Amino acid sequence: MARDESSEFENNDGERLQKVLAKTGWGSRRECEILIDEGRVRVNGEVAILGRRVDVETDKVEVDGITIGVSPGLVYYLLNKPVDVITTAKDTHGRATVIELVPLEPRVFPVGRLDAETEGLILMTNDGDLGHRLTHPSFGIEKEYLAHVRSSQNGVSESALKKLRDGVELDDGFTEPAQVGQLQPGVLRIIIHEGRNRQIRRMCEAVGHPVERLVRVRIGPLIDRTLAPGSWRALTTAEVVSLNQATAN
Repeated sequence: MARDESSEFENNDGERLQKVLAKTGWGSRRECEILIDEGRVRVNGEVAILGRRVDVETDKVEVDGITIGVSPGLVYYLLNKPVDVITTAKDTHGRATVIELVPLEPRVFPVGRLDAETEGLILMTNDGDLGHRLTHPSFGIEKEYLAHVRSSQNGVSESALKKLRDGVELDDGFTEPAQVGQLQPGVLRIIIHEGRNRQIRRMCEAVGHPVERLVRVRIGPLIDRTLAPGSWRALTTAEVVSLNQATAN
């Protein structure tokens, strides 16, 4: 019986690169062909040429130096974590975890952490490359919080706000400069790009204004003011692309 050589060739050589890029949101196939033509796409470290085929399960694809997830099994969920839910895969004390709030298959992990008392947005994915880039300090991804702090009727003083902006000395060293504004007395908008344990809480306590409620409202370009606590949704293709672009060094 003769072999179907054309079918075998297609299976072994994978999909055309421009088709794969288009599927992951980098534009139309024609736009993706231009990306390849301009030498902005690499496969396994080599500059790609038009006509290149890729194995989406094993090949490493980069656009402008950014590794992008091309496997068809990759998923990206944005979760609004409620209070008293633990940011871990399993809790030995039987407390609810973020894993229980999203689909069980395929298995995903939380990108970064929010402590049990903190609410707000957290990304859940099985894309290890993107997860690493979003949490590594060298990429400087911004996280924005609303912090309701203990204060007088007049709110937090300008001197305390300046300390938060300039950097606060904690037991593990000075914090990096932060963007801090007071939206109303005792309600602070704080943007940081570090990821120390309970950092916002420790910063506010260090200037005499302990946090009473803390909500993360933005991760890099990701924001969703309509997502209810305990709810999740899949990211759009454009949002995944924006995260990849945000983590370009």
